[in-house]
Amino acid sequence: METSHQTDSVYLIEELDIPFEEEILRNPYTLKSWLRYIDHKSEQPLAQQIWIYERALKELPGSYKLWKRYLDLRLEHVDGLNPVKYEKEYLKVNNCFERSLVLLHKMPRIWIDYCSFLMIQCRITKTRRTFDRALKALPITQHPRIWEIYLRFAREVGGETAIRLYRRYLKLEPDRIEEYIELLLSLNCHDEAAKRLAQVVNNDRFRSLLGKSSYQLWMELCELVCKHPEEIKSLKVEPIIRSGIRRFTDQVGKLWNSLASYWIKLGHIEKARDVFEEGISTVMTVRDFTQIFDAYAEFEESVITNKMEEAAERAEQGIEDAEEDLNLDLRLLRFEQLMDRRPFLVNDVLLRQNPNNVHEWEKRVALWKDNGQKVIETYTQAILTINPKKASGKFHELWVHFAKFYEEGDKVELARAIFEKGTKVNFKNVNDLATLWCEYAEMELRHENYDRAIDVMRRATLSPPNPNVDFRDEEISVQLRVFKSLKLWSFYLDLEESIGTVDTTRAVYDRVLELKIATPQIIINYSNFLEENKYFEESFKVYERGVELFNYPIAFEIWNIYLTKFIKRYGGTKLERARDLFEQALEKCPPKYARPLYLMYGKLEEDYGLARHAMRIFDRATSAVSDEDRFEMFNFYIAKASANFGVTYTREIYERAIEVLPDKEAKDMCLRYAELERKLGEIDRARSLYAHASQFCDPRTVPSFWQIWHEFEVKHGNEDTFKEMLRIKRSVQAQYNTEVNFISAQILATRQQAQQPLPGGQKNQQNAIDTISPAPPLNAMKAAEQEALYERQQSGPRILAFIASSSSVNQKNESDLHPANPDEIMMEDEDL
Repeated sequence: METSHQTDSVYLIEELDIPFEEEILRNPYTLKSWLRYIDHKSEQPLAQQIWIYERALKELPGSYKLWKRYLDLRLEHVDGLNPVKYEKEYLKVNNCFERSLVLLHKMPRIWIDYCSFLMIQCRITKTRRTFDRALKALPITQHPRIWEIYLRFAREVGGETAIRLYRRYLKLEPDRIEEYIELLLSLNCHDEAAKRLAQVVNNDRFRSLLGKSSYQLWMELCELVCKHPEEIKSLKVEPIIRSGIRRFTDQVGKLWNSLASYWIKLGHIEKARDVFEEGISTVMTVRDFTQIFDAYAEFEESVITNKMEEAAERAEQGIEDAEEDLNLDLRLLRFEQLMDRRPFLVNDVLLRQNPNNVHEWEKRVALWKDNGQKVIETYTQAILTINPKKASGKFHELWVHFAKFYEEGDKVELARAIFEKGTKVNFKNVNDLATLWCEYAEMELRHENYDRAIDVMRRATLSPPNPNVDFRDEEISVQLRVFKSLKLWSFYLDLEESIGTVDTTRAVYDRVLELKIATPQIIINYSNFLEENKYFEESFKVYERGVELFNYPIAFEIWNIYLTKFIKRYGGTKLERARDLFEQALEKCPPKYARPLYLMYGKLEEDYGLARHAMRIFDRATSAVSDEDRFEMFNFYIAKASANFGVTYTREIYERAIEVLPDKEAKDMCLRYAELERKLGEIDRARSLYAHASQFCDPRTVPSFWQIWHEFEVKHGNEDTFKEMLRIKRSVQAQYNTEVNFISAQILATRQQAQQPLPGGQKNQQNAIDTISPAPPLNAMKAAEQEALYERQQSGPRILAFIASSSSVNQKNESDLHPANPDEIMMEDEDL
């Protein structure tokens, strides 16, 4: 190619090239002229293109653009050719690169292309030296571009060359050490890899470019040294792994197993066993313990399996080795003991997690079963270890079980000693100490030491020098607060009632009342105790003290029992005293609880007093009870008044009930009152009552009332009264149509009525439509009447729309205070 270029250059110039030749003759140093000429020759043979490039570079040797296009052309020419077969062509291209670098040695692109081209030719030394020349020629800011290709070249070459190149590179980029470690592992340089990995692990400032955590790097190091322990010479493996155990407390199981595996592969069996033992005795979680124990058991099984195979081979060969057989038996025994120790080792782990866990200490005691000495040691260790204020579980039960252990072994004195020590412990809760005292007394009762039991409870309830302590103050020790424990006093009271005297029992009850810790049940128990022992008055005094201690509603229950027993005891012999008690009970009684007391009070007067007094009490009750009970109270009052004084006496009660009761209940009371008047033949009064009740009854929502009035008029009325009833019905219906609240209630009622099926199975749709249809417009007079009626409903007490039997009920009650005149003439108001 070059020969023809030198000998026959004229032939390379064609007729079409003359304009370009003339231009470069005029402007030989203009790059654009040469580039136009080169573009013109781009379709010509390679020799002509090279000839033009060589001429241009001779004139412009420092042009990067020309050299880049020229080198790309030469690279394209040899692309895909075998570098060995076409070595000469590759050398020509190398020569071009060398010529370009004379002036363009600061251009990283030229160096990158040249080095990449040399890597194809498998010229390792020349390639390495060229990379070194590039690094020397280029500024430091361009080195990463060269190193990227240089490291790829190192990985392809491998061996010592790659290691040395990576060491040089790490001086520039120390953070890329993970790539170096991967290279070392791929080259089986495990010692160097472990050394570098250890440096990474010990460097707290290192941040993995691959996103690996410090724990992952530790595990890689452990795995490396455990898989190739014979090759690791430059590191002390055990201190490294132990430092990891101290550092990564949540993964100590794997690290302990790694350390044991390291010694196993080195053949140090006993050292590996010591590592396993140390691991299971120091880990803090069951998960880590399980990992270590399973690996330990697997290791022992593998050793035993190997020994048994060796023993089988010896047996086949007829060789006897007593020492090896003994060694095998010892290993089997050791493995069996390891399996037996597992529950204790697990318990040790849990107790290391929380030494104040009472439940785990109890489980440890249960593991020893019949080994009395170990049980005592465990209880003693637990008592010395557990902090009472931080105990998790019922610490007092541990003391109780310890004492019962001695008790079951007929060592009562030692059990007493345990209880005595336990009572001096500052427990977390006062009830814990109270329970311990109660268990102490129960132990004495089981051995029939009744005096000792009472003495124990007396000591337990002994007041401190300053009895005015707050029972709930946690800053005060439980020993100074236990004397106010209700549980302790309840047990003491039961004990005194069972084996004590009346005087001692009363003294204990009185002490409870003095401390003001009595409950309603204690009050009742005390009263029952005194009643059983014929101290009736003292029993009633206890009830009185109880109602002073408690407010309602608790006082209601005490009053209820107290009054019942008082009436049962004295009947009517102490009537005035009974009345005073009832008055005291009702003085502060809320309306919600007043009804039973008034009924009991009234029954007392009926049975032992005067009927009119009973009526006065029932009359008071109608005002004192709650709204929910008032209607029932009126009914009861009416029934009693009718039974004692006749039905005519009830008229005033009916009238007062109609005044004070709500609309719904007043309507029912009017119906009952009207029925009474009808039976007495007072038809006009009954009709007036119906007219009065009509204002509470919307014809659309309460059709039953109008049906009753309709039937009444049919039986007892005439055409005028019937028309009046219809007029009132229309008036009331119009009234409810103008009030929003009643309209909503009406619609709800009609919907419920529409849902009720007719006998034929169809729903009552037509009635619903008729019901909710709008009323015809009212005239001005009717509207005025409705407005006046509504204002009367909204203002003050209800005014009766019928003739009352008397001006007020209170006048009747006052007249009861004077003797009745049998000859007095009774006159109606209309006769006056």
